[in-house]
Amino acid sequence: MNASKILEQLMRQAGGKSGSGSGGVDVKGMLDGLSRQLGGGSATGQQGGGSGVDVKSLLGGGALGLLVGSKRGRKLGGKALKYGAIAGVGALAWKAWQNSRDKGGDAADGGDPVERLGGQARERRSLELLQAMIMAARADGHIDDQERELIAGQIDALGADRELHDWVERQMQAPLDAQALADEVDSPQAAREMYLVSVAVIDDQNPMERAWLDQLGQALALPRELTGELERQAREAD
Repeated sequence: MNASKILEQLMRQAGGKSGSGSGGVDVKGMLDGLSRQLGGGSATGQQGGGSGVDVKSLLGGGALGLLVGSKRGRKLGGKALKYGAIAGVGALAWKAWQNSRDKGGDAADGGDPVERLGGQARERRSLELLQAMIMAARADGHIDDQERELIAGQIDALGADRELHDWVERQMQAPLDAQALADEVDSPQAAREMYLVSVAVIDDQNPMERAWLDQLGQALALPRELTGELERQAREAD
């Protein structure tokens, strides 16, 4: 599968939509700072095959909007979708962990941000995050067969291979099971990123979507201080 390619393009789309407003978090600066902190170069200055994400690249909003918004115009219009949280998911999740730790939270460190991963590790993490986004998008039960077909088509347009196409279609039909989703995580950092992309997709004013997010946080065994900080990072990222 080529899940890492698709996730990277979705992150680029989100990066193009975030940061255009005023007063938001500088996602590019945060990614660069995280890269320096972890001993690397610029995380966002790379193009093409590097492990970094160029959040200045603009690829249009169709796939991102359909994948995480379905027919709900509020999300396609960006009112509920928190683009910055998707663009800088690894850096923001890492920052949330640091802030939670400073406040006395007991969240474990463990694991590299997705922006720092390569090879099979990046592919696995990308699948985890794509799965979390799809499940969060389905949490209010309003994706019908036509919308599933549109979403699969948009993923194909981003360059998904056949194996990934089939995987996406299975995720569209799979039962919503927060514990099964949580069982896919490979590290505490992966758990934080999975929760953060879910926050980015859901509308916490919708009771069904809020309930899904709460179930996921419990299944991931994330401390309350950390989930609160992750939600704050998502709100401030745009």
